[in-house]
Amino acid sequence: MIDLNKTVAVLTLRLILGFIFFMQGFGKVVTWGMEKVFQADFFQGTFEDLLPAPIIWITAYYTSYVELIGGLLLVLGFKTNYALYALASVLVVVTFGHGLAEPIWDLSHVMYRTILLVALLLLPREWDRFSLDNIIKKKSAVNNS
Repeated sequence: MIDLNKTVAVLTLRLILGFIFFMQGFGKVVTWGMEKVFQADFFQGTFEDLLPAPIIWITAYYTSYVELIGGLLLVLGFKTNYALYALASVLVVVTFGHGLAEPIWDLSHVMYRTILLVALLLLPREWDRFSLDNIIKKKSAVNNS
């Protein structure tokens, strides 16, 4: 029962965080479209006097696509560590951006995601049994035997 609890706990964390990021990225990239994201008040209205337009453009695309792709990778449990590293970089960029835009801002945008992400980084990967990474690892072990 304890092993099942560990497996379900990691699966739950990975799926929730993965869907949060995936749906955020999907909304930006597919539903809105990147041109609307780039033109949104948050990017254009907030940073245009502080940062050069290419930095704003790169940041909008980078964060949106990493959320989309990294979130999908987490949901699938594929290349999980790399997805977590990339998503951590998004959280750092977003934290910097929010802080630059408004010195005292609502941390709820990043805090719970950071907690889930750090938890996944710290928990043993062996507990994540329902993932593509685990299936690939098992097949590789069988083939190398």
